[in-house]
Amino acid sequence: MSRRDKRQEACCNRIEMRPFMGAQKGKIMSRRVVVTGMGAITPIGLSVDEFWNGVKEGKLGFGEITRFDSSEYKAHMAAEVKGFVGKDYMDFKAAKRMELFSQYAVAAAKEAIEDAGLDMTKEDPYRVGTAIGSGVGSLQAMEREYTKLVEKGPGRVNPIFVPLMISNMASGNVSIQFGLQGKSINDVTACATGTNNIGEAFRSIQYGEADVMVTGGTEGSVCPTAIAGFAALTALSPSTDPEKCSLPFDKNRSGFVLGEGAGVVVLEELEHAKARGAKIYAEVVGYGCSADAYHITSPLEDGAGAARAMLNAVEDAGVDKNEITYINAHGTGTHHNDLFETRAIKLAFGEHAKDMKINSTKSMIGHLLGAAGAVEFITCVKEIEEGYIHKTAGYETPDEEIDLNYCKEAYEEDVPYALSNSLGFGGHNASILIRKYVD
Repeated sequence: MSRRDKRQEACCNRIEMRPFMGAQKGKIMSRRVVVTGMGAITPIGLSVDEFWNGVKEGKLGFGEITRFDSSEYKAHMAAEVKGFVGKDYMDFKAAKRMELFSQYAVAAAKEAIEDAGLDMTKEDPYRVGTAIGSGVGSLQAMEREYTKLVEKGPGRVNPIFVPLMISNMASGNVSIQFGLQGKSINDVTACATGTNNIGEAFRSIQYGEADVMVTGGTEGSVCPTAIAGFAALTALSPSTDPEKCSLPFDKNRSGFVLGEGAGVVVLEELEHAKARGAKIYAEVVGYGCSADAYHITSPLEDGAGAARAMLNAVEDAGVDKNEITYINAHGTGTHHNDLFETRAIKLAFGEHAKDMKINSTKSMIGHLLGAAGAVEFITCVKEIEEGYIHKTAGYETPDEEIDLNYCKEAYEEDVPYALSNSLGFGGHNASILIRKYVD
């Protein structure tokens, strides 16, 4: 048996053998955390309402790349944000000092803060924090300034190139724009970034570090470097058909479509929210993580790592796993992800997996990288709120081993819990559990 096989076997054994220590969290300060505001910039809408209505319609955000000439590239489709103008959401000068991923974050945060009715003149600003991540920051800034460096010399590089580019500037700019002086972090875990940031914000409130956290993920990377890089990995779909280019869990899936946008939510300690009369959308009850420790791009083949993250989230909430009936999957549409995530769900939930409903929001908006988990979190909240589980758009042909219910059609039914998965390059696994709020 190879070292890799032994490692997989050991990981699989740990799924069964070792309980998650979060089950003992009653010994630690643990406050209830609720969702009181949401904001979204997506390929199918520039607000939560536009996005959600698009999801229910099965609207597809895919089209030929317009940001540059992709004729010589292996992939030609992207899920671009349409009609976004930064100065509509912030001062023109402020917008000029931000790259697109930061602009998206500020715009989504503005909607979320307004939706929450959060008045910073009435808050202790040191108790309101930010946790907004970006997987790659601004690759465009890197492309642009490197070209200047090569063609015109080092003296022509933009003096604020570095602060424009680095991924923490999403969180930094949101805190600056809205006067949020509490904890400000930027977890970068590739495609798990959005979920990890919301999870860490959840923990920050649970453990008393903050009363309110403005949190989520953002990405704006539809550019030559990103398309060329992901295509070289054979991760992107080569299809030029908007209805066939993103087919999570389908036998004919051929890779993901790169998307962009931001999802930002306001998380709040329950009593703080009630005291100011805030609307409560849902409650965050569990957060779980793990590492595959296996490969830089491929998940563990038996799904043990992702299974552990899901079980950690469920056990963190103190819920029986059979109570979870819906999963918003990572569901990228790549061969490995969809197969191994299916194995992970079966490993975590056993026979109960056959009774669960599983969908992929990426079937409509593509893969938003660091923003994916945050936008999918918003999707889960809306599904809980409205009792509606969206279909996986384009899903038609089952695969032999990928044999669970991937929501070929939408369902109108009560959604007491929603489990959202995000799996990132490097073996980062993150799951977050949301439930319908009950006082």
